[in-house]
Amino acid sequence: MAEIPLYFVDLRDDLDDYGLEDYSPDCNSMRVTTFLNIPGQDNLPPLTHLEKYAFSDNIFNRQIIARGLLSIFQDFSHSEEGFFTVMEVMLRLSEDAEPTVRMELMEQIPPIATFLRENRSNFPVVFSEYLLPIVVTYLTDPNIQVRKSSQEVLLILLEQNLVFQHDIENKVCPILLDLSAPDSDDEYKVEAVSVICKMASMLSKSTVERLLLPRFCELCGDGKLFQVRKVCATYFGDICHAVGQEAAEKFLIPKFFELCSDNVWGMRKACAECFMAVSYTASPEIRRVQLSPLFIRLISDPCRWVRQAAFQSLGPFISTFANPSRAGLYIQEDGTLSIRSPAHDLASSSPTQDSCGATSSACSRKPGAIEPDLPMEGMSAEASDFLHASSSSNGLMESQMEDSTSARDELTRLSPEASTSSKLPDTDDFSISNHCGPDSWACPGSSENVFNNFLYWQIPLPDISQDLELLLSKEEGCSQPKTVPNSCVANTEIQKVLNSLQEHMLHDPDVQVQVQVLSAALRAAQLDSVNESESKSAEDLNAVSVSHPSSASGNQIILPASSSENELSVGRILQSTDPDEHRCGARGHLQTEQRHDLTPFEDTKSKLQDIIPQPLLDQYVSMTDPARAQTVHTDIAKHCAYSLPGVALTLGRQNWHCLKDTYETLASDVQWKVRRTLAFSIHELAVILGDQLTTADLVPVFNRFLKDLDEVRIGVLKHLYDFLKLLHADKRREYLYQLQEFIVTDNSRNWRFRYELAEQLILILELYNSNDVYDYLMHIALKLCADKVSEVRWISLKLVVAILQKFYSNNESALGLNFINELIIQFRHCPKWVGRQAFAFICQSVVSEECIPVDQFVKHLLPSLLSLASDPVPNVRVLLAKALRQTLLKKAYFRNAGNPHLEVVEETVLALQSDRDQDVSFFATLEPKQLNITDTAVLGKQN
Repeated sequence: MAEIPLYFVDLRDDLDDYGLEDYSPDCNSMRVTTFLNIPGQDNLPPLTHLEKYAFSDNIFNRQIIARGLLSIFQDFSHSEEGFFTVMEVMLRLSEDAEPTVRMELMEQIPPIATFLRENRSNFPVVFSEYLLPIVVTYLTDPNIQVRKSSQEVLLILLEQNLVFQHDIENKVCPILLDLSAPDSDDEYKVEAVSVICKMASMLSKSTVERLLLPRFCELCGDGKLFQVRKVCATYFGDICHAVGQEAAEKFLIPKFFELCSDNVWGMRKACAECFMAVSYTASPEIRRVQLSPLFIRLISDPCRWVRQAAFQSLGPFISTFANPSRAGLYIQEDGTLSIRSPAHDLASSSPTQDSCGATSSACSRKPGAIEPDLPMEGMSAEASDFLHASSSSNGLMESQMEDSTSARDELTRLSPEASTSSKLPDTDDFSISNHCGPDSWACPGSSENVFNNFLYWQIPLPDISQDLELLLSKEEGCSQPKTVPNSCVANTEIQKVLNSLQEHMLHDPDVQVQVQVLSAALRAAQLDSVNESESKSAEDLNAVSVSHPSSASGNQIILPASSSENELSVGRILQSTDPDEHRCGARGHLQTEQRHDLTPFEDTKSKLQDIIPQPLLDQYVSMTDPARAQTVHTDIAKHCAYSLPGVALTLGRQNWHCLKDTYETLASDVQWKVRRTLAFSIHELAVILGDQLTTADLVPVFNRFLKDLDEVRIGVLKHLYDFLKLLHADKRREYLYQLQEFIVTDNSRNWRFRYELAEQLILILELYNSNDVYDYLMHIALKLCADKVSEVRWISLKLVVAILQKFYSNNESALGLNFINELIIQFRHCPKWVGRQAFAFICQSVVSEECIPVDQFVKHLLPSLLSLASDPVPNVRVLLAKALRQTLLKKAYFRNAGNPHLEVVEETVLALQSDRDQDVSFFATLEPKQLNITDTAVLGKQN
């Protein structure tokens, strides 16, 4: 057969001339490295011959040439003339009328660009003049498949940094902006906005903000196509991350409010799904004051699908409130939460950071002193409060705190009638009313000699008697009459919303929760006026020094809501209260409320915390309500369980009481997949809570999981070592006897369960002393070694070797000798050949890992090992030959000519070399290095 001169030959034109009748159209190409002339045809040079097929009337020819362009470039890269000739051929193919040819060509652009970057010094010029124009032109191709291919190729090129900044700004972005223009075709516009959103994360911040951000904001309000708004909502978090916090808060957050109020439920659902990414970009103040009430609106959305997406994102959204200085964790660049080590806390602690147990803004400091990577949260929201934040932590506000008169004016200006759904108020609109006088210690303007939480909790404790006297004198000066107007306004607004919700509360669990919260807020607001006439008692003095904040009311702020849900949103936002009222005697309010309704208040108090807005936590806790499964989704409890470790990390162990009941409810859920989710994360939760809370609250749940279904037990088993190592030694020892229960499974065919047990036992050995290992774990290991499944037996043999190593490393020679005798009885003299083969493997691993001293090995194990040379089963003798040749003879002890045991080993090896079985003689003859190579080749063939 003559050699085919071309890279690709058409089946119908030329293959029959070469006797290639069996050539299949599925074969992409037939490449050769030399160019010869085809017999019977005109003598054509290679490039001319290439052009002949590239411009053939046969579509198949052109398609095959386009598919093999990379190979052609590789062969012509050494010739400048040939290179540019091939480049011209590629440009001609890019203008082909057949869409399949253009698609084949487009798929070759990324590998061709990569090859040219590595082999052409003038790659920037070549790419900019030849390759990139093809990609950009295809973005407007009439065929949708070609457009899709070009969009994918463009993203690949950007991801691989093959497109230069100049080309991005002058070639890529202009065409995308034209395609996404208001007068552009609808189909092109949807595709263009999708590409813009996807490529934003690959471009520089300045490029996105300068070229793409204005168009993206315009597209978010596109009133013609909801598909465009849907794409914008889907990738909203990526755009926020690309432009940064400042631009996101200035331009994107208002648009996000509009999308969350869109009439199309799919838009609101997309916003709920990306809420965590948007919140992660925003500042703590914006997150608390603006995004939190917006998220509550999504949770209460009339559409079930929106509520479902919102509840799924609730846990991740709560995790964005993580404060390193308070909860002991920080958010990494990829958005994951990591635990901050105590040593790092001590090294990084300073008076400028939040060291107060109850509030982060009570300590006087400048906003600019806050580290950017450790954002400080604002003032907390208590009990039924909602989204009140201290302006001292808001870097966007010029004024830190206004007096009570200006605050009341601000509250009046933020009435529901003035709110709109199309424009987000400025951050200055969320000024905080302060009932305390300007000299109150809770205000940022307080002097340094006034009570300070950070200084108070120092060690040794300073004398604060004078500070308390000064504090009490200033509390008496609190402007109580000024609170009356705000309280009246709050009472009126709360009562108004309550009346509007009464008719809906019987059918909607969400409304029932809102009515309960609003009722508590109304009672607190009413008690506020009653408590004004009461004198300060001795208990008030103690309340001042307690760092745990209490619920307060009477100071509300109203945020904008959509016109269709305005009153409902106002009712939720009216839950917000000012924690500063605690410094002005709000503890008396709680005492009065306790006398009226003791049991509900105690239940509410157990859920108090000051890390996240309280309504968010209330909604999260309500995910365990059975009614939620009916009104939202049947898997809502599973989503709650999945995100619980993240919520616990955010709240910190000091607020575990807020989640304790929820965790107990989830751990007792009737759905095994909910319990399974908790079982897989219980070890992480133990790290968060510490040993004391783990012993008190997690150990009982852990014990129940041990007796649960196999689907739940596997979650505990996979991280058994991680959980046990966190317990005290006495508590950990209680589980020694229970470990053998893992051998019994609901389904005996579930061998992976026993395999996982053996792997965990290898790690668990370090947690117990040698006597406990001998009494309990050794017997479990021997049972696993007799398992029916080979994989379980082999991993169990490694466990046996680890146990033997532990005995001798702890100088427990007696226990080690007893274990060796047990191994000889159970494996060396096993009636089944797999047991005797396992003994050879154990001896080989013992020598390889140097688990026991060599003198102990040659005395107790070597004679039994050499006796396997007469075993009737070849598989046993093969493993013996490997053990002797590959392991023993490599050790320095056996290479010593004066070693009395060397002669016996060599005689055994010689006997195996003359074995009647070819495999035995083969492995006994090979040198150790050759044996390793052979084993690797055998394993490669098996794989």
